[in-house]
Amino acid sequence: GKNMAKVAVYTMNGAENGQIELKDSVFGVEVNVPVMHEAVVAHLANLRQGTQSALTRAEVRGGGRKPYRQKGTGRARQGSIRAPQWVGGGVVFAPKPRDYSKKMNKKARRLAIRSALTTRVQENKIVVLEDLNLTEIKTKAMQNVLNQFDLSKALVVLNGENTNVVLSARNIPDVKTIRAEQINVYDILKYENFVATKDAIAKIEEVFE
Repeated sequence: GKNMAKVAVYTMNGAENGQIELKDSVFGVEVNVPVMHEAVVAHLANLRQGTQSALTRAEVRGGGRKPYRQKGTGRARQGSIRAPQWVGGGVVFAPKPRDYSKKMNKKARRLAIRSALTTRVQENKIVVLEDLNLTEIKTKAMQNVLNQFDLSKALVVLNGENTNVVLSARNIPDVKTIRAEQINVYDILKYENFVATKDAIAKIEEVFE
């Protein structure tokens, strides 16, 4: 096989500490742009919640009997005070909740994720950390770690629960933390830099290979 990509591993204070080999099957695939695009579209569609709703005349309360008699009043015939032309009546083509979610099969989604990860490797936008542990919840501490690598926009990928890191990163704009098994093409492409702990990389390789 071809040589696996090697990337440096850093400590939290930005010191280089050895190297790690990235599996080609995940981080060195042939990049498939259309399938990445499809994954992004599907992701955005899934974020769109079809929750708009209004009542049709049939659904508005009341209006069951005729407002006045059919003939002899000199006015237009009316069957219900809930018809659309009445104030408080129903809506003609009322919006109803729709399901915008796009199903993308698992195989294609994984292929798209591998493609996105590979683009980050090719652009040298992957930073692997030996580990990432904060003893307390402190935005500044997290910001300092990112500053070591001159990162403004970053997706920080963790393995397992890491509450202090998650909470410390929460207030930093353009930084998002995510668990290894939850990574998706949209986030990988949206946040320019891909920061992951060594064990998060191992988890990604295990999940997406």
